[in-house]
Amino acid sequence: MRGALSPTAVEIVMTVTRFLKAFLLGAMIAGPVSAETVPQSREQLQLSFAPVVRQAAPAVVNIYTRKVVRTMSPMFADPFFRQFFGNQMGLPQERVQRSLGSGVIVKADGTVVTNNHVIRDSDEITVVLADRREFEATVVGADERTDLAVLKISTGDQSLPVLPLGDSDAIEVGDVVLAIGNPFGVGQTVTMGIVSALARTAVGGTDYRSFIQTDAAINPGNSGGALVDLQGRLVGVNSAIFSSGQGGGSIGIGFAIPSTMVKAVLSGITTGGKAVRPWLGATGQAVTSEMFQSLQLARPVGVLVNGVQAGSPAEQAGLKVGDVIVSVNGHEVDDPEGLRFRIATLTVGTTAQLTVSRGGQERQVQARLQPPPENPPRDTSEINGHNPFSGATVANMNPALAEEMGASSGDGGVVITRIRPGTIANRLQFQPGDFIVKINGRPIGSVSELKGVLAGQGRGWAMAIRRGGETFTLTVGN
Repeated sequence: MRGALSPTAVEIVMTVTRFLKAFLLGAMIAGPVSAETVPQSREQLQLSFAPVVRQAAPAVVNIYTRKVVRTMSPMFADPFFRQFFGNQMGLPQERVQRSLGSGVIVKADGTVVTNNHVIRDSDEITVVLADRREFEATVVGADERTDLAVLKISTGDQSLPVLPLGDSDAIEVGDVVLAIGNPFGVGQTVTMGIVSALARTAVGGTDYRSFIQTDAAINPGNSGGALVDLQGRLVGVNSAIFSSGQGGGSIGIGFAIPSTMVKAVLSGITTGGKAVRPWLGATGQAVTSEMFQSLQLARPVGVLVNGVQAGSPAEQAGLKVGDVIVSVNGHEVDDPEGLRFRIATLTVGTTAQLTVSRGGQERQVQARLQPPPENPPRDTSEINGHNPFSGATVANMNPALAEEMGASSGDGGVVITRIRPGTIANRLQFQPGDFIVKINGRPIGSVSELKGVLAGQGRGWAMAIRRGGETFTLTVGN
């Protein structure tokens, strides 16, 4: 066949290919090499990540969780059937739900970091080390908004391996990284790749999004495992993948939570029991290609400020509507998610240096960060009675509640925080996060105003609800 290679030729090509791969990888580790330079020794042909793996892998653990789930047949939940068969036929049945994931020992006292979705709602958590030691774990704290959780294992006087935290801000696209975890439950596995991209904010899964993207193979079970640099430091916690088909396997696009966020959450949970994020008090939108020239910017970058809250660190720093926040502490931000991530990695009480473009001129602005205030008081209340919101828990929106719910802190008013199943509010398909704007034409500015309107209202209800930035109307009754 034309163009076909003989077996000998194929062997030669494969040998040369393996040589070139080893040489190029060796060049990445050893430094720049001239195109004319050939390996000078046997050692230059031998490339291995084994020293890094020996250093890092012992601190990466397997996490096994157990949860008892009680279920009931839908037929016996129906009162019509229960009147014939009795309550004994509809007793809940229990089954054990098991899952697996990975984690990283970050402190010698037994502190383990993993993904929140790995351990969420678990009744039992078992941590298994690479040397097969097993320990029961307790949850110190979890932060659903970053999908991080902190566990603690008690080992007595036994020593534990620890993986030191690195600086995710120091890595660059093209850096070689290793992913260590327990994919598909097969046991500890190491894969190698490069950093494909940084500050990926369009990926779901958390409220604070600025992921490290890598092509190191990450699969189900790797969640909570380590992304390690070639100095054996933790630069990210593997969290999510893109996959094709029903297999859910890796296609070379994996995402890790940067170690800067891990440090912030770890500090908050281990010192105060929960992650307390600083409050800037400014809202904005991404600068698009259609608007950057009118803002006198050289390119579409930054966050255009469209709201500044009174008394906030942003106002005290002199930020104004129309300003463009270009960077935080020297780190460029491209959209509101990137800005929120950068602020969230800082500590309450510290000062953030913002690079701001105003009228085409850049200036440095200092914002001293503080915790989000509880102003106005939430006045959290569950609504009862014969009205459309019966079964809904409502509260006055304030910056602290906005931070917890992932809402814009600039939106005041009354917000639904919870819906009890089987209630009127549930049947009308209200959702947590909905703002109650008006009832029968009357603006609703507080929980007390809402209660007053509901108490004096008759049978007809015309409601204006704001959801996701858009307002719709709903009419119930006469």
